[in-house]
Amino acid sequence: MEHSHLIRDISLSIVGAWVFALVARFIRLPVMIAYLAAGVLLGPVGFGWIADRQSIETIAELGLIFLLFMIGLEIDLKRIMSAGRAILLTSVIQFAGGAAIGVALFAGLGFALGGGRLDALYLGVAAALSSTVIIVKILYDKRELNTLAGRITLGILVIQDLFAILFLAIQPNLKNPEVLIVLLSLAKVGILVATALALSRWVLPSIFRSVARLPELVLVGALAWCFLIGGFAQWLGLSREMGALISGVALSTFPYALDVTAKVTTLRDFFITLFFVALGMSIPAPNASLLGWAALLSGFVIVSRVLTVFLPLHWMRLGHRASLLPAINLCQVSEFSLVILALGSDAGHVSETTNGIVAYAFSALAITSSFGILESDRLLRFFSPILTRIGLRDLPPGAAAGSAQGHAVKPIYLLGFSWTASSLLEEVGRRAPEILEDIGVIDFNPLVTEELRRRGCAVYYGDIGQRDTLLHAGIGEAEVIICSLPDTVLKGTNNLRLLQQLRELNQTAKIVMHAELFTEIPKLYAAGANYVSVPRLVEAITLVDVVQAARSGTLELKREELDREMQNRREVIP
Repeated sequence: MEHSHLIRDISLSIVGAWVFALVARFIRLPVMIAYLAAGVLLGPVGFGWIADRQSIETIAELGLIFLLFMIGLEIDLKRIMSAGRAILLTSVIQFAGGAAIGVALFAGLGFALGGGRLDALYLGVAAALSSTVIIVKILYDKRELNTLAGRITLGILVIQDLFAILFLAIQPNLKNPEVLIVLLSLAKVGILVATALALSRWVLPSIFRSVARLPELVLVGALAWCFLIGGFAQWLGLSREMGALISGVALSTFPYALDVTAKVTTLRDFFITLFFVALGMSIPAPNASLLGWAALLSGFVIVSRVLTVFLPLHWMRLGHRASLLPAINLCQVSEFSLVILALGSDAGHVSETTNGIVAYAFSALAITSSFGILESDRLLRFFSPILTRIGLRDLPPGAAAGSAQGHAVKPIYLLGFSWTASSLLEEVGRRAPEILEDIGVIDFNPLVTEELRRRGCAVYYGDIGQRDTLLHAGIGEAEVIICSLPDTVLKGTNNLRLLQQLRELNQTAKIVMHAELFTEIPKLYAAGANYVSVPRLVEAITLVDVVQAARSGTLELKREELDREMQNRREVIP
């Protein structure tokens, strides 16, 4: 009878999640909020259709195991090891500083921090983690993952995951935090990690290689590995959830990780749905006090990101854009925070009220930060003058150039510096090096401008979408102006509006603009462009040669030719 109840409860959870997800999709909200809402309405607070506590806990535990397994699969150890100084330093300040301030704040406001209850600690840690799912999805849609601000954001997210793993390692001993006990717990985690990594390096590859042509065995093998390491973790005195996380991290390091991830994704989505629905069932009914605390937590998250992300990056002279945009991007509570709170609730560390505060703050920030990231450039333009007025100045125009020629008017200007401009500069250096000294670059990426300065190029730090930047750089006296950025990369403007502004400032220059769509070309010519570059045509010509080489059996020669070309290139953006 209990078995049939569990099947019925899972069925209700999936149907409810699907219905709410459709609504969320229609109004453009993150689906995780839909899953939480479905759980609230299906559970004791709502219609009470699922009231069996045992069913709720079983659903949540299964979902949590698979959620942590997939989080582990997506943790890139190589990216952690290769993170730059700015990212590593900011990540440490952001997590440690944000968590410490949060613990002090909430302990001062009366939340428990001792006597077996650790609500203040969990609130501080939860507030220090940001949502990878929300951030990556929106930045990918905005095509900003590879921008400087995007790379800094992703780097901080990866380091956050590492800190979360360390917290999970000591979580079982938080009620009795003696040094020897904590060290013993960390030693057990070390054994677990070493065993999992050793098996994933020397045993799993041969096993998965033998079943690579049988997709169902790859899937079953991945699940078996997850539960095997989970069982080993439990035997060591750790949690199954910790084992699931480590099993995912270990799998992420071996050659079949992408294949495993692709095959497990569908199953992951199923159980993640169950986890968030079950979490919604445990959220207490909203009241003025609960919503007030959630609003306070949300406000603290936003303020803490400014203090622990913007200020360190600004101190490292990365400018307003590369400092403020990551802070805006990271203004959420992570789904990992909900995982940590769920485990803390199971261990008796936190109250149901604390769980509810974090869940409501997660929902509120998921909505507001989604719109904030989408409008981040507008927010940057609004706050940048305010920051300047209070003494937090942006990099001054030409600061990244650092040379006398940085302010000299140049005959040729490159507006924005991305992959195409990098390759163009390389080709000029090869074919017509005498032109290099006539080229000036306007861009707001301080890392790129610093590298250009080291190479002796004239660089002007600024946003090409801003009229004052163009005027100050001397664009009115330029002879040739080139913009190689597509509309999807330009911030606060597009090629047509930029061209109109350029023609207003300079009537005689030869202006080269970029077009992705054929329908844009006549509009650009009508607005005064002298030439419109359409890179897709050049790429198509190259690909025709590749197709012909593939059919004639000379593709390897074509590849060798490209390899030789790549070996000799020394571009600013590799």
